[in-house]
Amino acid sequence: MANAWKRNQPTKILTPKSILLFLLSSLLLLTFLYLASQIQTSTPKTLKTLVQNPIFERKIKPFDCYNSPQAHPVIANLVEGLKYPFLYSLSDFGNLPEKPHKNIVRTLKGKPFRKADISGTVQELLEKLKGDKNRIFVDVGANVGLATFAAAVMGFRVLAFEPVFENLQRICEGIYFNRVGNLVEVFEAATSDSSGNITFHKLVGRLDNSAVSATSAKMAFKSNEEIALQVKSIPLDEVIQESEPVLLLKIDVQGWEYHVLKGASKLLSRKKGERLT
Repeated sequence: MANAWKRNQPTKILTPKSILLFLLSSLLLLTFLYLASQIQTSTPKTLKTLVQNPIFERKIKPFDCYNSPQAHPVIANLVEGLKYPFLYSLSDFGNLPEKPHKNIVRTLKGKPFRKADISGTVQELLEKLKGDKNRIFVDVGANVGLATFAAAVMGFRVLAFEPVFENLQRICEGIYFNRVGNLVEVFEAATSDSSGNITFHKLVGRLDNSAVSATSAKMAFKSNEEIALQVKSIPLDEVIQESEPVLLLKIDVQGWEYHVLKGASKLLSRKKGERLT
């Protein structure tokens, strides 16, 4: 009878133990909701800062990596044989699946991408110059960023100029992969001796050989299709401010070097050791 009496008694819900469990559960739930809301509101800003962090107001706006459509597929890998290694994405895949690019074959074999000469040269020069990391490396004809990232992973600021949209997409990927958005500014433009638009010749399948001059673009790849398009042009003197100390200038523009140098006359007239090395 005693046991039957206990079973018929109403269960106490608000016991000290149940109240404590309720409070702890509520606290955990509120903490989770707060953290989730913080992630949702802060992540876009964090990513945007990661891929674009302009320091100066310039005559031309930097390329917007954050809002640019992403290229696909993405085939990226580490570069072999560098003191300061970095990742970059291929823009040329070769003929798939019959004859893929040699770096795709290396990746499938578990090997890193082959080192480009320009990457090693840039790092060697920057080490010899031993300049202040606040000084700038200027990459004219950046292509997919083989020189840009070689400098950025060493801690140098970089201004990169590239008119081919597909290459700009690969640079944006490399900025994200290498976490150098606070160091690299990218500009969708060809550098020249005047502002405006110029005809640029894009070589299908060999975007690294695209050029202002149609002859230069097709010199080594005569069988590749060539597409002429209008791209923005701007002199370096109109982008780089006098207060910005430039350490090293790299130019690879397939025969357009004269116009690039002519548009950088003020930059090149700086005294050695002050603003330009």
